[in-house]
Amino acid sequence: MTQQSPPLRRGWTTGSCATAAAKAAWLVLMGHTPPATVSISLPNGQQVVFAVCRYGVDNGNPFAEVIKDAGDDPDVTHGATIRATVRPLPAGHGVCFRAGEGVGTITRPGLPLPPGEAAINPVPRAMICTALAEANGSLPDAEVTISVADGLHLSQRTLNSRLGIIGGLSILGTTGIVVPFSCAAWISSIHRGIDVARAEGLTHLAGSTGNVSEKAVQKHYNLPETALIEMGDFVGGMLKYLRQHPIERLTIAGGIAKMTKLGQGRLDLHSKRGQADMAALAQLAASSNVTTDALAAITASPTVAEAFLVATQAEIPLGNLIAQSALTTALETLAPTLCQVDVLVYDRAGQCVGHAGPSLPERHA
Repeated sequence: MTQQSPPLRRGWTTGSCATAAAKAAWLVLMGHTPPATVSISLPNGQQVVFAVCRYGVDNGNPFAEVIKDAGDDPDVTHGATIRATVRPLPAGHGVCFRAGEGVGTITRPGLPLPPGEAAINPVPRAMICTALAEANGSLPDAEVTISVADGLHLSQRTLNSRLGIIGGLSILGTTGIVVPFSCAAWISSIHRGIDVARAEGLTHLAGSTGNVSEKAVQKHYNLPETALIEMGDFVGGMLKYLRQHPIERLTIAGGIAKMTKLGQGRLDLHSKRGQADMAALAQLAASSNVTTDALAAITASPTVAEAFLVATQAEIPLGNLIAQSALTTALETLAPTLCQVDVLVYDRAGQCVGHAGPSLPERHA
């Protein structure tokens, strides 16, 4: 009997950690003994408890720190120290948020908050306000500064700079909980990238599956950085969002294997979601002038890369056929939204080995 792996452990968002730190710091400001733990309310009403690792004073204002625990999720902020510093404000000011060291500032339109604001998202802001009200008895007038130790360095491993968030990380979270290996955060970054590009008036975006295809398509079309959408495996997340938030033109760029899976109707291209259907790939190749031996070799190939090599040696334009099939899937997913779409297929060296489109579906009466 095969022993089952234990379930993956959930963690807490930076927003939850910042909320706990803010509540702890405000309790100290109110004259309470610094608590070892604090409880906060998640958006769903659940109460959760956080340990406070450190207290201190910054320019006369108390701060508290919480260590981010992302559970079993490979989060770049796992283990980071989240600090909240609080300062009372005159009556009528409400709660104001500031970006401390390691937290970014928004510089481009299209995000949930306007340029100039600290990159502390609306849900974490609401959670912090609730926590302060719980600690104070009512919502106080307060300035809350959130900092993340080494946040500027950590932000270089995120898409923040492309979204126009400079100086550090974003304080994120819509549920307060990190679900291990969830695609939600990546898909959310795709959506925010599209929002920023549309707000800047860009009409041509390029979604890529990886770094090689992204660099190649950027060079091919001379696109600005904000036009580049790093969709990774989540082409469905990009296409479905564009169906509701349309643009004039879209280029999809990716490697041979992932574009093959898109052409076979897959909208999640991760290898864990399944491999390419080699028999279907051979059937696609059969639409060209191909020998029986070549078709058999493609069907028997263990990988798309090997099948593509067979096709190349047999002078089968498999790259263009893959691109055309991927284009068909993309247009079907975008429908009924009208968008001019083309697909570029790249090998691992960044050479274009297949192209289809652009294509604009006809509007039917």
